[in-house]
Amino acid sequence: MSNERPWAKSPDADTPDAASDNRKSDKNGDNEKLQKVLARTGIGSRREMERWIESGRVAVDGKVAKLGDRVDKKARISIDGRPLNAAPAGETRCILYHKPTGEVCSRKDPQGRRTVFERLPKLKSGRWISIGRLDFNTSGLLLFTTDGELANALMHPSSNIEREYMVRVMGDVDEDSLQRMIDGVMLDDGMARFTDIVTGEGDGINRWYYVVIMEGRNREVRRLWESQGFTVSRLKRVRYGEVFIPSKVKQGQWIELEPKEVKSLYRMAELPIKTVKRNTAKEREVMERQLAKRGKKERRSPASGGRGNSSGRKSGR
Repeated sequence: MSNERPWAKSPDADTPDAASDNRKSDKNGDNEKLQKVLARTGIGSRREMERWIESGRVAVDGKVAKLGDRVDKKARISIDGRPLNAAPAGETRCILYHKPTGEVCSRKDPQGRRTVFERLPKLKSGRWISIGRLDFNTSGLLLFTTDGELANALMHPSSNIEREYMVRVMGDVDEDSLQRMIDGVMLDDGMARFTDIVTGEGDGINRWYYVVIMEGRNREVRRLWESQGFTVSRLKRVRYGEVFIPSKVKQGQWIELEPKEVKSLYRMAELPIKTVKRNTAKEREVMERQLAKRGKKERRSPASGGRGNSSGRKSGR
């Protein structure tokens, strides 16, 4: 379990599915899959658009669309009877949100719980799409974008993007258990493993660890520790790919990503980089005001934020 932190490389675009899509695009000229065109406008992820098509909400040239339909630039697309401008969004916005525990990642919750979307800046057009999810009892870094194609690419299982978590574990963790979680453990939905585990601070029955995982399966970090008989008492995501959570962003606050950070997301997704749209003066004022509420600098602790780099950690091995 090394302190080396090589960045995960995005998978080659020349996968069987990608190659198939490229062949179809060449054969059909400017025709593209309908769900891809819809996702690119920023109204939702590609998977969500597929559900909309299957439920009959989308029409092309006055006819109800079917999953698998392809469209060109001249197609007249409507959703729920309302015309849609299907031109690709030339600009993008990406923000980082520090999710507290006790919030859900869905847009609406039947139980009336707060959702992560409630505190985000309002958009005049398009909508925020979350890049991955965190469960109700997990806090930390959550990314949002207005580009559905970007969100879909970063969430795809083949993306192989590192997600780093701080986890507080109850129990006397031995070396054999750590090694088993590195080698791989068979869970009920398949093999799972950490690509790195580094021991953090703590004593007694509670200790912090930094763990890195390459997938986003439901409760995967917790289930890996539980497979070895340990209880996770706190869990926080501190990194997604090359983006770390800044220590200045407190729980419930958001911050606009810098252009270089947005570019890194597009590189990881192997997509052409789009122009970063500036937030409005009012949004900048809100962002600066919420960050100013930090008050006096808090005493640094393992739960206060991300590491920012790989130095100064003790290896778990």
